[in-house]
Amino acid sequence: MVVLIVWIVVVVLSLVVLGAIGYGLVGAAGRLRRELAAAERDVRPLLEQAQAAAARASKTD
Repeated sequence: MVVLIVWIVVVVLSLVVLGAIGYGLVGAAGRLRRELAAAERDVRPLLEQAQAAAARASKTD
């Protein structure tokens, strides 16, 4: 009987740990997604300027 209780406790603790890890991973993925979107917003004007300069350079050649 004691072994059954120990196994139940082990399973419950394992599920709690796995849940905490999963929650942390989902949160980290959300933060990463927001950071990538912010980085893209920051870089977008520079990319457009570089493309415009490349287009102007190809027209003058």
